[in-house]
Amino acid sequence: MKLYKDQPFAILGINTDDDPEDYRNQCEEMGVTWDSIFNGGGEGGVPEAWGVRAYPTSYLLDAEGKVRYKDLRGDTLKKRVAELMAEQKTK
Repeated sequence: MKLYKDQPFAILGINTDDDPEDYRNQCEEMGVTWDSIFNGGGEGGVPEAWGVRAYPTSYLLDAEGKVRYKDLRGDTLKKRVAELMAEQKTK
């Protein structure tokens, strides 16, 4: 979401595919413009620590680094980002 670049929140995606080429293709097809971690499978590491069961899994973090939402897409993701932006303006 380049529209909100340099704003006080982060979107993080975690990918559990085995094949890095599949991962790159999925990111391109879905228009992913935020940070996404490729784990090289669903075992151990990041997926285990974050409870990832399937891809795509994404997290929307607020300015304090707190996970506010999980697995948002499309218009719902845009709506929640706008809400976080509005919250920051009132602080």
